[in-house]
Parts: sequence; structure tokens; C-alpha cells
Amino acid sequence: MPHTQQHQVGSRGRRPPLLLHPILLLPLFSLLLSHAPQLSQGAIHIPSNYQINEFKKPPVITTQPESITVFGAEDILLTCEASGNPPPDFRWTKDGEEFIPANDPGLSVSPGSGTFMKTGVVSGPMSQYKGKYSCYAENALGTAVSNEVQLITENTPALQKEQKVKKKVEEGESVVLKCNPPFSTVPPVIHWMDERMNHIELNDRVTQGRDGNLYFSHVTVDDTRIDYTCNAQYLSARTILSKEPITLTVTTSNSVVRSRRPQMMRPSGTHSTYHTLRGQSLELECIVQGLPTPTVQWVRKDGQLSESRTSRHLFDRLLRISNISDSDGGEYQCSVNNSQGKVTHTYTVSVEAAPYWTKEPVSQLYAPGETVRLDCQADGIPSPAVAWSINGKPITGKDPTPRRTVRDGTLILRDVVFTDTAVYQCQAHNKHGTILVNTYIFVIELPPQILNADGQKYNFTEGQKAVLQCQTFGSPRPKVTWERNSSASLLAEPRVNLLTNGNLQITNVSHGDEGLYTCSVSNTNLSINADLDVMNRTVILSPPGSLLVQPGKTAIFTCLAQVDPKLTPPHIQWKRSGQELFQSYAEDKYTFEGPDLIVANVQTEDEGVYTCEVITNLDRAEASGSIIIVDRPDPPTQLQVSDPKDRNVTLSWTAGDDHNSPVIVFVVEFEDGDSKERGWEELKRVSGTHESVTISLQPYVSYRFRVISINNIGKSDPSMPSDLHSTPPQAPDNNPENVRSESTDPDTLVITWEEMDRRVFNGPEFHYKVFWKRVVGDTTWYSNVSTEPPYIVTEVGNFSAFQIKVQAANQKGEGPELDPVTGYSGEDIPLKAPQNVAMVLLNSSAIRVTWEPVNEKTVRGHLLGYKIHLLRFGSRGHHQGRRAREPDTSVEVETGPKEEKRVLGGLRPYSHYTLNVTVFNSKGEGPPSKTLSFETDEGAPGPPMSLRLDSHTGTEMTLHWTPPAQPNGVLKGYLLQYQIIKSDSPMQVETIDDHKVTHLTLKQLDPHSRYRFYLRGRTSAGDGEPITREGATTLDGAPPSNISLYVGEKSVNLSWVPGQRQRSVSFQVQYLNKQDGGKWKQSEKLNSSASFYQLKGLTPGSQYRLRFTFSNNTFWETEITTKGAGVMDMQTGFATQGWFIGLVSAIVLLLLVLLILCFIKRGKGGKYSVKDKEEGQVDSEARPMKDETFGEYSLWTRSLESDNEEKRTASQPSLCDESKLCISDDNLDGYNNGSIAVTEVTMEESLVSQYSRPSEATPDPGTLQDSSPLNPNTTTNGLPNSAAILD
Repeated sequence: MPHTQQHQVGSRGRRPPLLLHPILLLPLFSLLLSHAPQLSQGAIHIPSNYQINEFKKPPVITTQPESITVFGAEDILLTCEASGNPPPDFRWTKDGEEFIPANDPGLSVSPGSGTFMKTGVVSGPMSQYKGKYSCYAENALGTAVSNEVQLITENTPALQKEQKVKKKVEEGESVVLKCNPPFSTVPPVIHWMDERMNHIELNDRVTQGRDGNLYFSHVTVDDTRIDYTCNAQYLSARTILSKEPITLTVTTSNSVVRSRRPQMMRPSGTHSTYHTLRGQSLELECIVQGLPTPTVQWVRKDGQLSESRTSRHLFDRLLRISNISDSDGGEYQCSVNNSQGKVTHTYTVSVEAAPYWTKEPVSQLYAPGETVRLDCQADGIPSPAVAWSINGKPITGKDPTPRRTVRDGTLILRDVVFTDTAVYQCQAHNKHGTILVNTYIFVIELPPQILNADGQKYNFTEGQKAVLQCQTFGSPRPKVTWERNSSASLLAEPRVNLLTNGNLQITNVSHGDEGLYTCSVSNTNLSINADLDVMNRTVILSPPGSLLVQPGKTAIFTCLAQVDPKLTPPHIQWKRSGQELFQSYAEDKYTFEGPDLIVANVQTEDEGVYTCEVITNLDRAEASGSIIIVDRPDPPTQLQVSDPKDRNVTLSWTAGDDHNSPVIVFVVEFEDGDSKERGWEELKRVSGTHESVTISLQPYVSYRFRVISINNIGKSDPSMPSDLHSTPPQAPDNNPENVRSESTDPDTLVITWEEMDRRVFNGPEFHYKVFWKRVVGDTTWYSNVSTEPPYIVTEVGNFSAFQIKVQAANQKGEGPELDPVTGYSGEDIPLKAPQNVAMVLLNSSAIRVTWEPVNEKTVRGHLLGYKIHLLRFGSRGHHQGRRAREPDTSVEVETGPKEEKRVLGGLRPYSHYTLNVTVFNSKGEGPPSKTLSFETDEGAPGPPMSLRLDSHTGTEMTLHWTPPAQPNGVLKGYLLQYQIIKSDSPMQVETIDDHKVTHLTLKQLDPHSRYRFYLRGRTSAGDGEPITREGATTLDGAPPSNISLYVGEKSVNLSWVPGQRQRSVSFQVQYLNKQDGGKWKQSEKLNSSASFYQLKGLTPGSQYRLRFTFSNNTFWETEITTKGAGVMDMQTGFATQGWFIGLVSAIVLLLLVLLILCFIKRGKGGKYSVKDKEEGQVDSEARPMKDETFGEYSLWTRSLESDNEEKRTASQPSLCDESKLCISDDNLDGYNNGSIAVTEVTMEESLVSQYSRPSEATPDPGTLQDSSPLNPNTTTNGLPNSAAILD
């Protein structure tokens, strides 16, 4: 054994770590995985990243030999494997003496191990190998010893000659058929079978014992047979022995078979004792005889049977206890019963134990000078003796090494040196066996290294515990120092600690701790730097709250957090009662939307604490809320009526469950037993803190009460109603209210009042007493009785004053005395008209009317006021015939009874009016006053009825208008004002003195500006209200109105007619291949004035969706199919037959001749006069269908004609005369000669106006003709090409 093992494996400074070859690390990993991390004092744990070139290791037994029983030489195999560096050598001992398998010619040893086996011919008897064997594995660092095993030799079991057994018993007796197999240390497996090798059927009457015998509790005639055969199977010897068959004959008795009480067959007697070892299995038998067949029950007399380790077999005749422990020791009982009696057997079980480890020593590395403590503790019954060995040699007597102490299984070695490197064996022994464990002490010296990389950056958040790593390794342990900015007082800070592994720990780190730190190894040049960066901690700004949620509703938790921008984006993890929640797509229970958790369909099981964790790469923050299920309360119970009195009663109840929302108020309701049609009515509200109330009641009412609870969620169901409670009758407490007269007919007094509720009748036979007398003339009261209002008194004169009163009464008396009120008999219409009615004209639209008040006696009722009747029947400027056609308008104005004048405004100037005045009361109006006629003066006119703008050039604008509908006088002319919009330019004024002029052309206007125009009419009274319009000499820009498509294989040509006098705008084409499942693509921006564009990059034979967009809005969509080979199979059909091709050719030729004739006829009759055109204009849909037979050419021509005719007729009478916008039939000749076939798709003008914008230049009208190549597949999207100025 070498004195020392010192290898210079390099040092580590401010440089990246070196990579160690994986092969060199294998011994280290084997070392770490072979032993538990239970370090002895001073032990060395070599890190995986420590760089070492070679590492020795003491031997370790990896495969232990096992005890075997052999029946032949071929069964000999003892295994012993071990690891170590250098590889260990192996040797064996037999019965304490050296045994060399290699010297035996019949044995061979496996190379590189201690395993030996039989390979040749064995000379001599097998018993020569019988004995106890131990394997030793040794190298330069020590010797490891295996467990001691035993090799037992036996001859192969064989049957001795035996006589045949015949048994004869009477029916009902018990019998035992014995097996008695040959003995072996490995007990055989017994099978009772017949001569056909079928197993004898076992049941609760026929049982096989652990001794191999077959037990019959009692026999029957069916048990008679001559082939009961016992077969013994020796597994280790690979042998099955069949014994001589046994004959069993069961005879029947002439007498009745008598029943027998149970008796024990195995074990016999009433008590037996069993000794077993800890960890083994124990089987207790209870085989009995008796007739009828007894039943068996097992109990433990001093405790409970273990359900997990106890099982019953053989129809309860066998109790098996597996994995015996100390607690299984005690008394067990087998109880046997049948109809004849009962028998019991008690089993006393004592548990002992072979030695087993309670604490094993651990193999470790140590530095010189350290103290090693190896603890070896074992237990067993009886207690084992513990002994130590070194490299297989026992430590006995006086230890020659004074640094070594052995006491109570603990070995202590102080100040270890390199020569202390060895393998130590700890052995524990008692009468049941021996156990052994190998533990090595490896004293080693290793140079120091820093295991962490230089320049590492550490990120932490405020308040965390920051750990800067500087892990070192060496033997002896290196000493580490830390510095910051050349400061030596770093460890003086109480928050800073140097850990034993060399790391620097800073608790409650803050921004002030940021900076560069240096870790150094003392007495070396090894050091590394660490950079500390501190970030803001994650803070939850808006935590989830406590939510009160009704069942079936949705709960939403919000968790908003503030995170340092230098941290990774946070992840929010939600938990309920500590369990993580996951989004559920199937039932949509939990949904995560940003910082929100949405819990749908909340139920009782969703109650609990919900926690949101905001997790970043450095820290986490959490906050909790809760869901509390709330619901409307349960109804109150146990209603009781107590302390009844004439006018009140006490009602009490018990509140129901409030479902986590306290009751706010109780509502007491009642039902009138005599008026159930009125239902339940609220009687009183009581605070939610009270459960009783005194209720005031009405006399002569039958009450039934119930109570409803109300909380913040809603109302409970009503409680069960109380018993009926009736109050005694009394005189009325009140009289009817609102006593009055409602006399409408003359000479009649109608007395009425508010009918009283039945509940305030207070008694039976309720009625009303009605009293009346004249205010003037009567001294006594007239009275009568009525059961309901009204009460009518006749022949009392018109509008006479009466004192009236109504009193309530019942069987018990009358209501309280009351004060009378004044009423009147019925009114009649007034007799006289107002006198001296006069009128004064204030201005052209207002007058003042005056009159004298009438005598009140002639009113014959309450004077409500006066009515002024005003009638307009024409304008002053119209002749008599025109005035007769103008509708009359009348106005009725009511005044108060005290008024004697009224000013009326809003009259039409320059008009004829009449007026009169009447007086009215509630019965109606009296006769009218004398009619007055008058005329209003001339006033300013109203606005012109219309104003239309028309532009022929870029600098001129023509205004067309119609005169005012209300000239309010003699129209003298017009005043026109206009100016540029969004500019400080001055207002321009044009005065028109001729009232017959209805249009005006303005010249020298700015073609790039929009104008606002104000037009007013004028009379001698002044200028009227204006009509306002806005417009420009050029049209706003708009996307193309007509787009033609020519489709090729990989491209499509787009052509269009630029709008006349429209500004240029940009638009784009979006296209989607509908067959490849791709995304929308988009072209570059196109100019509306360019008139042509080629869309390239398309796939041949594919279907595309085109979408034309302007200002993010789609103004046209269409679909195309590119030319080329499509993905389809061409099937042969009748279209390829010769006769079909000839027929189609003849039809095409005939159609061509017809088309030529139609074009000739069209050319001769295409001109007609403007008058015919105006008189014959009809809607395109109402024209004869024959026009459509001329194909797309007729459709195109007719559309252009009808569009331009409508524009000229409706709003542009002069536009076609001065511009080139209107297209005649001659202009279409260019289209007639080409091969173009165009289908027009017309957009509504309202859609075009959405895209209108001012244009910068007027395109050349010649661009109307499309120069792009077109074919019959071309499709055009038509937008109206009108040049109307937008008002």
C-alpha cells in the first residue's frame, strides 16, 4: 500500500473551466452512486466538475455469493464480483481455510472476478465441497470481504421400496392418507393425484396439510378409489417422485350415519407454540374432523389481525402471516364449529430476528489529519454481537493503533494518515445468522480548484437572498476570501455571510449591493469575479378580492402586477386551495384572459381560496382572493301569533339559512281571509336583526300572516302561513275622502267621493250617509243613505252652490264628525259673446287682440277663459282664382279667465286673415264675437326651394335654383354670396335684380378649391333666409368604376376607365389562392389614373379570390380561375365523338350569321330624335327582352345610354353640350370592332360617394377606350362614370 497518493491536477484562476473527458469521470460517478450522502465527520465529497486525471478506489463487493444446495457437480456455482482501481484480486476461504478453486481440475474461475463453477469431471465425492465459503477482493488500497455462505451437498432423492397401503373405513369417519416423501434440506412440493394425473379435488372436507398428508374431515362413499397417489416435486434436484397408490374403501353402515362434534387433526390438542423470524412468513394450520363438516374462524386473542399481511387459504384451514414483524408475536386462536359442538386451538407465536442493520457505516474520502467516525449499529432477537475487522483481519484484544478506538459498534480514528486507507468490515452475529458490511476509509490529498466560472453575472430582485458562487474543492479544504471594490470590510456587514462551501450569501439584497465581487483562494493565485445586478421586485398592484357569487353565475378574478422590465414577461399561475388550475376547453370552467381568471357556472364546490402567482425568471409574487357562494335566504320557519288584542298582535319566527349573505329585512305579509282574491299584501318591514314584531290590525278583518327574508341577493320563498286570526268589529275610524260634486248636467247635483276599502269598514252593514244643503236659502241638512258613490240630487237649478258631506257608518256606529265642502250643480253653455273686440297690427307677423270681459252671470258656470279664432285664407299677391286654390289655415288660442288682451305672433306676412273671440266654460263655448278682417304687411322672403351646382370646366360653376316657396311679398331679386372653404379669402357678392332669373354662371374660380354658396331672396322688406351648398369645379377622387379582367396562366391583366375630372387616388388588390390553403396576399399600390395593371405570380389552373380595397374598405370582390393544366382528370365522353363536334360547328355557324344580320339592322335604326328619346324613356328592366339577345354589346350600350340620359334629364341639362362626358352611339364604334365581351356590374351611387375625393387633374377623355387585350372571359365591375358635382 503506497504511503500517499498525490496527483497535481492543475489549478483554476480567472479562466473558463476545463472540460473533463467522460471516461475519466466514470470512477467518480461510481463512487457517488454507490454510497448514500450520509457523510462522516470530515468526509470529502468530490464534485463532478472537479478536474482529475486518475482516481484510485478501494475494492467494493458488487455481487455477493449465495448459499446453495447441490445434488450434482453441475450445480456448483459461487458468484463473487467486485470493483476497484486498480482492479482487485480474488481469493476464497472454506471453513476458515484458504481454498483455491483454480487448483481443482473440475472447477473453473471466471476471468476478472472470483466466481467459480464446475466445468470438468469432479474427482471424489460431492461431499468434499460441503462447507462455509468467504470471498476476498483486494487491491493496493484494501481488502473487501463477502458474506459467508454455505454449500450443502445431497444425493438426489430416491424412493425406498414400500408396501401398498389399503384403508377401509365406514362412511362418516375421518381418515388421514400419509405421504412421507424422502427427506431433503429443500422441502418438496406435494401433489395428490389419481392415476390419470388429475389433482384430487380439495375442499373444506378434504384438505392437504403442510406435512404433505391428505386429511378427510369425514368420508363419503364417493371417496372410494384405489389411486390416491402422492407426488413429491424436488425443484432444486429437478426430480418428481410418485409414491405407491393408496386404496381407500368407504363402507356404508346399516344404521344411520351419526353426526360427530369437531376434533383437531393437525395440530392436535388445544395449544401449540411457534417460533418465527422477523421478515419471514408464518403459516398456522387448523385441520379438523367432524360431521357435518365444521367451519373454521381465526382470531387474534391479544389484538387485531393485520388485514394487509394476513391471508386465509385452503378453505380457511390455513392462516398465512407474511413479512413477520415484532408486533405479530402473541396468541392466535382457531375456532371450529358444527351442529354438534365447538372446539378451539390456541397458537402462541414468538418472534425472533436474525441480525439486521439499523445504521451502516459509509465509505468516504478524507483529508490527512481529519477524524473519522464509523457507526455500525445492528439489532436482532437475541441482540447480536458486533465486531470490526480491517482488510478481513479482526480487531481483537488490545488495539496496537492508539489513534483508533472501538466502542459499542462505533469505530473512531483520529488524525488519519495515508496508511489508514483500508477496507473495514463490521460484522453482527446471533444464533440466527451473521451479517457483514464493508466500508472503506480513503485518505487522499487533492490540490485546490475553484469550480465556478469567472465573470458570472448574478441577477436577483430586491429583498431576495443573493448567493454568489465560489465553490472550491481540495484536500485539505481550501480557504476562501471575498472582496468588493478592494474593500476588506465586506464581511463586517451583518447581512453578508461566507458559507462553508465558499459561496457568499447576502440576505435582503438591495440596489446598493450591486457591483463587482472577487473570490480568492488563500495562498494561491486562484480567483474569480462575480457581477451582481439587483432588479425591482415583482409587486401585485391589483390583487384578486373576495367575491360573493350566486350559483350559476360567473366570477372574475383580476391580478395586475408591476414587473421590472429587465425580467422576463411574467407568467400568471392560478391555484385553488393550493391546487393548480388549468384552462378547461371542454366544459369551459376556467378561462384565462390576460390577468383575469374567469370561473364559469360557479357552484358550491367552487368555493375556496384562489391564489394568483405572478412568476418571472427570478422571483414570484402571490395574492389570494376567495369565492363565497351566496344565495337568497331560506324562508323563515316556526311562525307564531301571540299576545292577541283588539287592535294588535305579536308575530315571531325563526330565520332560515342566509347563505352567506345576512338578512337585511323581513317582510311581513298578510292575506285577508274574506278577500282572498286580493292575494298577499305587504303589511310591515322588520330589521333583519329582529325575529318578532307587534303588528297593528284593523277591526273586523280575518288575518293570515307569512314572512319573507330579503338579503343582498334577493327574496326568499314565503314562509308557511300562520293560523287565521280575526279581530272584533268596531265603529268606522274614518270617513270617505275627496268628497266633491261632479255635476255635468244642468239642474242636477252629483255628490261623489273616494270609496273606502272594505278593510276599513270595521264592522258589518257598512254604508255612507250623504248630507247636502244650499249655501244660500237652506238652513237644514237634507240626507240619505248610499252604499256606493255617486249620489244624485235633481231639480236643483243651474250652477247653484251647495254644502255637502259624506259620513261612514256600520252596525257599531258612525265615523267621526266632519266639515262640509262646497259644490255646484251642473253648468250650461255661456249666453253672451265678448264685446268691443279690437285688433292692432304690430308688424308683418304679429298682432295684439283686446276685448271686454263678459258678465259672469251670463257664463252659467265656471269661467275657464276666452278663445281667439284666427283664419288665414290666402296671400295678398295672388289673384282670386289662385287664392281659392290655396288651402285655408286656422289657429285657436286659449287665454285665462282674467285676461283682456293677447299678442299673437308667427303670422304669415303679406296675407289675408279674419278673427273672432268666444268665452267658454266646462260645458263649451258661447257665441262668437263680430268677425274682424285684416291684412299683414310685406316681410323678408323664405329661402329658395332648391340650389344645384353644375360645372363645365375647371374654373366655372353654374348655379340653378327655384324661387322661395314663401316669398312673403313681392320678390325683387336675389343676393348670392360665396367664398373658399377653409380659407381666409373674402366673401364674394353677386346681386341679381331680376326676380325671374333662376341660374347664374360664375367664372375664374379656383379649380383646386371647394366653395360654399349662400343664396337669398329679396323683397322690399329686406333679404330673406339663405340656402347653402358646397361644391368644387372638379370631382373628388374615387376608385375605378369599371374594371376589366383578362386572365392568363400566371397573371391577370386589370384595365379600367379613369374617372373624368376626378383626382387620382390609390387602391390595392388582395388575392387568395383558394386551393392551397394559404393566406391573403396584397399587390403594390395602384394609381386610379393609370388605367392598367398586371397582377403576376399566380399559379396556373388555380381558383383565386380577388378583393379590391380603397381606404381600408372593399369596393369590389370577384373570383377568377387561371389558365393552364388544372388538377383534374379529363374523362372521355360523347363530346369527343365526331357527330357531336359536327353538330356544335353547325350551330356556331348559324349563330354567327344571325349576329351579322342583327348588327346590320342595329346600324340602320340607331339614330332617333331627342324628343322621341325624352318621350320614350323607360326603365331598362321594362324594355323588350329582345334587346338582350344581342349579347353583352347591347347591354353595354344600353347601360351607357340610360345612364347618360338619366344624368342629363335629372341634373345636367347643359353638361353634355359643353363636355365630352356624354357618349353617343358613334363613340361605341371602337368597341363594336373588337373581340371584347364586357359584363357590367353597376355599383350604387351611394357607395361611390363614400370613396369620393378631390382630384388634381382631368384625365384625357380618350382614355375611355381600353387599349388592353380583352377576351370573352373578361369581367368588368361597373361604377357610374357620371360627372355630377357633389353638393
